[in-house]
Amino acid sequence: MLHEQSGKGRAELEDYAPTSLTYCILSGWYMDNEQFTVLLVEDDLNDIFLVKRAFKMAQLHDRLQVVTDGQEAINYLAGAGKYSDRAAYPLPKLIVMDIKMPRLSGFEVLDWVKGEGRPLRRIPVIIVSSSSSSSDINRAYELGANAYMVKPVDFKSVEHLFDSITHYWGLECAKPELEMA
Repeated sequence: MLHEQSGKGRAELEDYAPTSLTYCILSGWYMDNEQFTVLLVEDDLNDIFLVKRAFKMAQLHDRLQVVTDGQEAINYLAGAGKYSDRAAYPLPKLIVMDIKMPRLSGFEVLDWVKGEGRPLRRIPVIIVSSSSSSSDINRAYELGANAYMVKPVDFKSVEHLFDSITHYWGLECAKPELEMA
């Protein structure tokens, strides 16, 4: 929920680039993200670094959990094994996931999360993949992805993409209430 906390006019804020939580604070807007956690499901160490950097710049670095394959993602979401401590591994309010990963693909995880009657189906899932194949994009949406973004090839563009995801999904979107499994 956003609350206006200051009398600053919009004209004063238009010169400030809205790329971080600092913008929300400086502009007089407050967002209650106390329970906001993101699960990043990614096996590429460079992409993990970029996402961690984007979250740090948005002052949300303590809200990011990272797993490196599809089976680990399901274990995390199910609270299985080492992920049973929900204080240390809270349910995410957003999942950002690649589709081509070891053990289980992003499609298999997406089907597990969004399947009929699944208690975690309300969690927004953003697919970020190097694949621009229409069959991959269509399949992701058919399985319930909330967005599909193709990873750019250059470092700066990838960084900008993850910064945009962090800002939009982490700071601007309303988060659904989750059903408990």
